[in-house]
Amino acid sequence: MSLFEKSERANRDAAKPLAARMRPQTLEEFSGQQHFIGEGQLLRKLVEADRIGSILFFGPPGTGKTTLARILARATKRKFAQLSAILHGVKDLREVLSRARDDLATGQGGTLLFIDEIHRFNRSQQDAMLADVEDGVVTLIGATTSNPFFAVNGALVSRSQIFQFEPLSPDDIRILLERAIADQERGLGEQNVKLDDDAMDFLCNICDGDARKSLSILETAVIASDSNSLSRQDIVDAMGTRAVQYDPTGDEHYDCASALIKSIRGSDPDAGLYWLARMLEGGEDIRFICRRLIILASEDIGNADPHALPLAVACSQACEQIGLPECQLTLSQTVTYLAVAPKSNSATTAISMARKDVRENRVLPVPRHLRDSHFGSAEQLGHAVGYQYSHNEDDGVSAQDYLGVDREYYQPVDRGFEEQISQRLKQIREKLKSAKDSAED
Repeated sequence: MSLFEKSERANRDAAKPLAARMRPQTLEEFSGQQHFIGEGQLLRKLVEADRIGSILFFGPPGTGKTTLARILARATKRKFAQLSAILHGVKDLREVLSRARDDLATGQGGTLLFIDEIHRFNRSQQDAMLADVEDGVVTLIGATTSNPFFAVNGALVSRSQIFQFEPLSPDDIRILLERAIADQERGLGEQNVKLDDDAMDFLCNICDGDARKSLSILETAVIASDSNSLSRQDIVDAMGTRAVQYDPTGDEHYDCASALIKSIRGSDPDAGLYWLARMLEGGEDIRFICRRLIILASEDIGNADPHALPLAVACSQACEQIGLPECQLTLSQTVTYLAVAPKSNSATTAISMARKDVRENRVLPVPRHLRDSHFGSAEQLGHAVGYQYSHNEDDGVSAQDYLGVDREYYQPVDRGFEEQISQRLKQIREKLKSAKDSAED
């Protein structure tokens, strides 16, 4: 490298933001994702054995997908080629594959092809690389923020190892920040930057496990502050308006909805409120939330608290009428009520059992005494003959056979109002059974 090239490179590096300058260069510098890149874990073993095949990295922004791909190329002595599915098309892809094929044929080594946002490639674009991936022309690493099982071509998924990235822990973020503050060449070492403990703890937590975001906030705070000693307020000022990461149509949408429902089902109102707040801050469709709460009221509470369903329906109607921000109060009331309500899935299991019976067993004919009699020849056909009007009975229950066979689908739990239902149902079934026994005799 000439003197001019060194100078040009130094100038380019100086212009890079802190997050780019502090990008880890080795596996030892890489923070987080120890569940697959730590000592003894699968990806680490594949690197050490130089047996990396097609890989899909899946996870939120700022967790190291691009960085790790670069490190893997360096660790396995492969050329690194990068494409973005947003910016590049099939023509660019074929050029990279052709160059990789030539390099391999002339003994210049293999190529690691990193494709960012790979789910943005359509099916034909993804299919275009299958043959070269299978033949080992390139080692493919695709990165996506969307679940690859839904967003990526099944043929490519089936040929790939999938590694899911998790947000970095506060401790991981702290390591990165301390390294950036101390580094003399790439970081802020020459500026003698100091963060008090409160500022450091706040920044480690507020960045949501995003390494790039944490370093960007730190750099902004250093530039904006009149002092090299940064406080929590300096970090708050550098953040500006915080954008909560949430994709109303992607994985965040489904994962947060799942967490909301499971928290309410588990009777934790505080967790339910958190996930509700997360969805509201992320711009989730209010009607979607209301639909999920209505379903839950029947699926997980049912007759254990018969007020749950009308409340959920009323919540939906109220949200339609008043909208945000006021309808957050109605949603909060509904979520907390549903969370602490007694739980029963008896109605859910009952209809599942009944429908399974209809699908898998002989279809039962309607007993003659229950058939419709609202036509002239009904009595001649025996329709409704012998039917007993339940309201003529003192207890409102007529002892007659309503099905023709013995079946018990509904099994109330001993919680909430269903405890009373269970006691009454026991008496009802005994009376109905006596009618069946008499008919058999």
